[in-house]
Amino acid sequence: MRDLLTVNPAAEKKRITSFIKSVLKKQGFKNVVIGMSGGVDSTTAFYLLKEAVPPQNIIIAHLYHLNSQFRDIGGIVKKAGIPKENIYEMSIDPLVATSEVVLRLRHTSEVNHVRLGNIMARIRMIILYDLAKKHNALVCGTENKSEFLLGYFTRFGDQASDFEPIQHLYKTQVYKLARFLEVPDNIIQKTPTAGLWHGQTDEKEFGFTYKEADQVLFYYYDKKLKLDEIKNKGYANAEKIINFSLKNAYKHHAPYILDGR
Repeated sequence: MRDLLTVNPAAEKKRITSFIKSVLKKQGFKNVVIGMSGGVDSTTAFYLLKEAVPPQNIIIAHLYHLNSQFRDIGGIVKKAGIPKENIYEMSIDPLVATSEVVLRLRHTSEVNHVRLGNIMARIRMIILYDLAKKHNALVCGTENKSEFLLGYFTRFGDQASDFEPIQHLYKTQVYKLARFLEVPDNIIQKTPTAGLWHGQTDEKEFGFTYKEADQVLFYYYDKKLKLDEIKNKGYANAEKIINFSLKNAYKHHAPYILDGR
């Protein structure tokens, strides 16, 4: 499978940092809140953010479920000079547990993982936007183009943000940019996961890899090829990938409204 998704990391770094500065200036903000999970997307977004925003104006939120991953990003954050008072490491589990009881998400020994996962994502959003209000800040998103096109996000949860520095880059392109920015290998090599339940991974939920998905999505959305044309190029999971994307396409258009007539 040849790599279709070339990227110029130096040019992207310059373009994205300029974009961040422009957004803040235009909207009249100095401070930025970013949720850092310890994964490659949020860490890459942070590396770009720290090139554009002074450390005293960056607020870090590590909102973990079950186990903190802050050990993976603590050194990065400290090296960047982020003030200690700007770092929030907190468990979302008490709020998750309350929601689980109130909404009766547990049936005997079974848990509705998808509903609970959506609640976790929205709890994180609530905290991020509360911190944004506290610090008079904008919220920096960490979504990539693969997640966006696949609809692999929770509306009003991990999809919520004020600006998105890497949403124009496919996941495999984010990896290339991360290596250029010298994001630590232990973060780059992590298995992609939203960390919503034990054993949960992105690719396990998809039933296909990011590497294959990015190529198929590029052909379908960027090059406007038809499904049969993509399948003829040898992509065995092309139909599964496109169907996954189309099934979630409503997320990009909701809410649906009447026109003004």
